[in-house]
Amino acid sequence: MNRLKRIMLIVLAVLVLLALGVWLFMQSAVFGSAPAAGRLQRVQASKNFRDGSFVNVEPTDVMRREASYWAMLGDNFNKPADVEPKQPLPAVKTDLAQLPDGKTSIVWFGHSSYLIKSGKTTVLVDPVFSGHASPVSFFGKAFPGTNVYSAADMPPIDLLIITHDHYDHLDYETVLALRDKVKRVVTSLGVGAHLERWGYDPTRITELDWDESVDLSEGFSATAVPARHFSGRGIKRGQTLWSAFVLDLNGQRLFLGGDSGYGPHFAQIGQEHGPFDLALLECGQYGRDWPSIHMFPEEVPQAARDLRTRVLMPVHWAKFALAFHPWHEPIQRLTKAMIPADSILLTTPKIGEPVVLSKTLPTGKWWE
Repeated sequence: MNRLKRIMLIVLAVLVLLALGVWLFMQSAVFGSAPAAGRLQRVQASKNFRDGSFVNVEPTDVMRREASYWAMLGDNFNKPADVEPKQPLPAVKTDLAQLPDGKTSIVWFGHSSYLIKSGKTTVLVDPVFSGHASPVSFFGKAFPGTNVYSAADMPPIDLLIITHDHYDHLDYETVLALRDKVKRVVTSLGVGAHLERWGYDPTRITELDWDESVDLSEGFSATAVPARHFSGRGIKRGQTLWSAFVLDLNGQRLFLGGDSGYGPHFAQIGQEHGPFDLALLECGQYGRDWPSIHMFPEEVPQAARDLRTRVLMPVHWAKFALAFHPWHEPIQRLTKAMIPADSILLTTPKIGEPVVLSKTLPTGKWWE
């Protein structure tokens, strides 16, 4: 009996030490900070914050109610052989400081990171250059060939946009490295707490609730609009907001989709803010067990139609394997779902290949 007690005490001590270790690890800077003080008051006053967390416009389950965690665990251990590419993906190394002033250019860095240059204004969206999309370097690694840009390659940034605080959109190492290059940040309500902990001047951070706008300069504004997703860098979800953004820049209107499942909010945004010259919409990291928070590729063209966009540029793919589908499946299914009669132009640049609006758009099938 004494021996059993000793074993139980040892097991209990190990569990306590493990819990303490996890707690201590989650206090590290990479996890950021929860909203507090005046920021928390503004979060709690939001019409989108109810019962202790932000909520979607329409009822949305992060996981479908019929989902089996055992089945998901099995899927994790039985991923397709081509969930990651077998060869390094092709990329173009563009001198970002030399993009033309007279046009609007977009340079995609894989997944949901991209730079927009219009006139003399440079906007950077959800940059992840650390080589991994998680709080640890050994999980969520970038595909070979995709991590060809770093913070050092970025020109001075007039505006950094962070759509939400998930690790594949808000990367601690990258944001820290960019701090001295960034003049101003626009993000979703509550996310500024992370940035402030990481040394960003709070006077340079503007946090927006859905349907709030900020005028940045003459002919340049940003509006936060609803997305169908969730947020969180720790155990508790929904303490910060997730958004898409409408960007008015030098007479052009761009839709920056962030992460979102399909829903009627796209049509409402299209009616209120469209038409758009360009929509950047996610088309990867979907799965049968989370159908409401990421679009399936066949839903992306419909979202583009709802938004009334002239050009569709698919993102959120080709850099990280954060779901169980083959790496190239999103773009294959998306291109097949496009309707030839649609007036929407689909552009499919390589990583680093500039997309210049009002010029011939990249349409090569480089993933084949």
